[in-house]
Amino acid sequence: MSKIIIAIDGFSSTGKSTIAKQLANALDYIYVDTGAMYRAVAYFALKHNLIGDGFFKEDELVNRLEDISIKFKFNKAVGFAEVYLNGINIEADIRTLRVSKFVSPVATLSAVRSKLVEQQQLMGKDKGIVMDGRDIGTVVFPDAELKIFMTASAETRAKRRYKELLDRGHKLSYEDVLENVTTRDHIDSTREDSPLVKAEDAIEIDNSDLTIKAQLETIINLANQRINA
Repeated sequence: MSKIIIAIDGFSSTGKSTIAKQLANALDYIYVDTGAMYRAVAYFALKHNLIGDGFFKEDELVNRLEDISIKFKFNKAVGFAEVYLNGINIEADIRTLRVSKFVSPVATLSAVRSKLVEQQQLMGKDKGIVMDGRDIGTVVFPDAELKIFMTASAETRAKRRYKELLDRGHKLSYEDVLENVTTRDHIDSTREDSPLVKAEDAIEIDNSDLTIKAQLETIINLANQRINA
């Protein structure tokens, strides 16, 4: 049976990672969360005071990119690969609203994108991979056999993200989460380098009213059609 590359793009908080993880498990493929890679860089920038409220030392971050090593290590206890920055597990640290606030500005830097895209393309050289992000089907793997573009209303996505953060013990308001979602949408869609756009051959899935099970069944059927073609 041949292996393919599956690219899942879309707006923030559309559940791309959840679907991609389950899809990879169902197909026995490798899953790569590219959003986590950009979050790791944003976390590094925050920890080293290179970005914050009202400032962004872009040149300093670019100069320190060689100091950043991002790896994924599978954790059997949780059933997915967690993110490590320079050998330290930062999976929980990068999922905060504070980090979310600075992911999009960091991702606008061409040097950051070039470094991470190169790593992502190496990860997919043998195919058999599910990768989600913002530019997987347009930039990282423009020849991917299956491209999915996921979307949902900003309000629906903010409610999902708000619940997720509350469940993790974070104290915040729904209004702050909604503002973060809409701000990220704007930055991601208008940046000069690799903006968030739907690839011409991508299949759009609006999951505002779809269960995870329904989404997964739809995408598995699409994947099997390509795999068996």
